Amino acid sequence: MDEIQIAKNQIREDIAQKIAALSAKEVAEKTKAIEDRLFDFANFLESKIALMYANNENEVQTARILLRALHSNKIVVLPAYSADNFEMTLKKVDNLKKDLQVGPRNIPQPHDNRCKIVPIEKIDIAIIPAVALDEKGGRIGSGEGYYDRLIPNLAITTRKVALALEAQIVPQVPIESHDKHVDIIITEDRVIYKI
Repeated sequence: MDEIQIAKNQIREDIAQKIAALSAKEVAEKTKAIEDRLFDFANFLESKIALMYANNENEVQTARILLRALHSNKIVVLPAYSADNFEMTLKKVDNLKKDLQVGPRNIPQPHDNRCKIVPIEKIDIAIIPAVALDEKGGRIGSGEGYYDRLIPNLAITTRKVALALEAQIVPQVPIESHDKHVDIIITEDRVIYKI
């Protein structure tokens, strides 16, 4: 394993410890503050079709955010992950209880037969998961590269927004040539614009 991968794994471990040190109440309060900032964010308010995510461990919890987006009449799109080629298919979700199934990453994803595919060029805003970020939009994800492959295919006008606890912001993310940045980061305390 090369130095950058070792550094990324160390950051993932450090973030996991920071999040584990927070009480459930603290996580809930911080997540609610992030949710409120997102729903006050002009790019999100103006969007009709939002690519979102069901959270993995050490990512901002999204269950309430997804529900609120559906209640706000957003077209919610979630990724269906393929463990074979580490790519994803974007699918419209109308009902979080009926339309989701556990996927290969052990997180909910759109049901194979119930949900319709949404062309990537239709996405107005992309909410990108992250384990760690820096203020320049550098991002560390789960390590499987799903979003590093997806981000370059999004329209240039599609805002790429990451949700993060302040505890997930690090001084500098080690970057490799295949790593992709986000445009904006929303935390419980602030909105960070890279653009």
